[in-house]
Amino acid sequence: QLQASGGGLVQPGGSLRLSCVASGFSFDQYAFGWFRQAPGKKREGVSWINPNDGSTHYGDPVKGRFAISSDNAKNTVYLQMNSLKPEDTALYYCASVRIAWGIEKFILGSMDYWGKGTQVTVSS
Repeated sequence: QLQASGGGLVQPGGSLRLSCVASGFSFDQYAFGWFRQAPGKKREGVSWINPNDGSTHYGDPVKGRFAISSDNAKNTVYLQMNSLKPEDTALYYCASVRIAWGIEKFILGSMDYWGKGTQVTVSS
């Protein structure tokens, strides 16, 4: 099970930190990704992390503004979002995939487990 939280309403230029708590499976055997979907748009991969070696990946729209991290002791993955823009407005989802797949399934959007989304709205 994946439980995402931390969404909300923020002004342009502001920051939010999303959290994703994993339970019911071995955290150290999975990589994690954040996805988002805005109304009328396709779901897109935002960021990915392998908590075992700390490797990360970011989609082009968020590079330099977002940072993904993990706290393995707490089975939690974070997404720090800075310099938020109105176009970042979306429902954000946390997902996991077995580490053996590497980043491949994240790129394809074909993860093993999905959590419910948390809404992020960037507006003045």
